[in-house]
Amino acid sequence: MTSTLTTADVAVASMKALEDLDLAGCYATTHPDAVNREAATEPPACRQPGPAGFYATGQWLHNLAADIAWDIHEVMADGDLVAVHATMRGHQSNPHTLYDADGNPAQVMPDHGRAFAVTQSHWFQLRDGLVIEHWANRDDLGMAMQLGWFEPAAS
Repeated sequence: MTSTLTTADVAVASMKALEDLDLAGCYATTHPDAVNREAATEPPACRQPGPAGFYATGQWLHNLAADIAWDIHEVMADGDLVAVHATMRGHQSNPHTLYDADGNPAQVMPDHGRAFAVTQSHWFQLRDGLVIEHWANRDDLGMAMQLGWFEPAAS
């Protein structure tokens, strides 16, 4: 069966699969050899290639905020390269753990139950109609400040 989805559709659907914590959606949008460049500070399960690794990232993000969602603002595609401008939002529902290069917990950020909304750009490279690579530019400092992990500097 030939897919009628554009590369932009696949990229957005891969984000929605994480938002919905949809394992089948991860398999439908993610290449078996896919790499998430952002997984370096995520749990070891997130660092594995393919749909299982991307799904593990979704689980890790849902642990941060059970209601995590992305509002998609713009999507641009040039061949197999797709850029998505979005706002990630939610309410923190658990402590958030960051991991070191060896996969050990490096820092645990406390749960203050606060809401957050930060802009991000996500980049996707596709192969054979599936995401083969993902990377992002995120406002992690803005999110950390909104969640009360860091206070603004005193003037």
